[in-house]
Amino acid sequence: MGSGHRHAPQRIQGVAVLPQGLEEIGSRELEALGAKQVTPLRRAACFQADMACLYRLHLQCRLPFRLLREMTRFRCDGRDSLYDGIQQALDWEHWLPPSMSFRVDVTGTAPGLNHSHFTALQVKNAVIDRQRDLWGKRSSIDLDDPDLCLHLHLHRGDAVLSLDGSGGSLHRRGYRAAVGEAPLKENLAAGLIQLTGWDGTSPLTDPCCGSGTLLIEAAAMALQRFPSLQRRFLLETWADFDQELWESEQQRARKRQQTITNPPRIMGFEQDPAIAQQARDNVSAAGLTDVVQIIASDFREAPAPDGDPGVVVCNPPYGVRLGDSTELQELYRELGSVLKRDYGGWDLWLLSGNRELTGALRLKAKRRIPVSNGGLDCRWLHYELNRRAADSTTQGT
Repeated sequence: MGSGHRHAPQRIQGVAVLPQGLEEIGSRELEALGAKQVTPLRRAACFQADMACLYRLHLQCRLPFRLLREMTRFRCDGRDSLYDGIQQALDWEHWLPPSMSFRVDVTGTAPGLNHSHFTALQVKNAVIDRQRDLWGKRSSIDLDDPDLCLHLHLHRGDAVLSLDGSGGSLHRRGYRAAVGEAPLKENLAAGLIQLTGWDGTSPLTDPCCGSGTLLIEAAAMALQRFPSLQRRFLLETWADFDQELWESEQQRARKRQQTITNPPRIMGFEQDPAIAQQARDNVSAAGLTDVVQIIASDFREAPAPDGDPGVVVCNPPYGVRLGDSTELQELYRELGSVLKRDYGGWDLWLLSGNRELTGALRLKAKRRIPVSNGGLDCRWLHYELNRRAADSTTQGT
């Protein structure tokens, strides 16, 4: 869409939508990539950026669900002021000709605008009425694959109209065609790995790896692989899209990617052969077969690791279904025993949605970080597996 003209550096106000519990570390990721004035919010962080930085965030960020570019804000005390504000919000002749489809996403409420679907309909009507005034025809609505995605946020009498640069959620990396039961979202997995401080120089093991998401995200981070380089972004249809600047940021991301000369030791165990094969398929789709090893075996039967200690990450089942409790208590008890026996000197990070089950580990957590996993209130627990742990009977969660 763009002509490759140079932008004068402009200060863009943006919002990164983040998993609950990752607001602080998500803010640090934004800052590391050049965003300014970053402020953590609930399930989000606001920031300022120039266009090059905004492109960079889309290509290299691992934690956001979405990145929103604020276009305008106006007072909104109901349906009429919303309609007028939207009609004047953008140069619609420039941004949304009838040949382009669009979608409207809504968060928040205002008087008389309490339902997101109804509010989105009012935005759509305002836009297409303006289009009819300009051209005598209108855009079509495409909920799945629009050319432009508008995002409206209503809060305390203000309306903020933004553009969604990706359209689809950024957590979908494209490698996970195969998912196990209760899959962990990729961006949450990436954030959990970042919280461990693991940098790829020590071994990483997951004794209950499922579809392999924690291990894949860890490997991608260690090797600076950016799956977003393979996807299409809606920002490429924006009226002020700068092709030359975009290609420059793509090249910048590619240069950061490391070749696999001394790969980190990353290993996962999965006792269900079918799910282990799903994990291998996901690893292969991510281009990490030479880095991530998936073993179809029960962790209780695995040999003790040799060499330097590293990090164990684990997202075991929480027992949401009835009837799981006794079986899972035994699983956690045996997991704790194996870790204390074989992984002295390692660090354990375990995602827990059940305090009673983690008590069965008979380990004392050093750190507890609240996170939300699929709407479940969870804790990302850190344990130090020192060599005296095998003799410890301290119970903690």
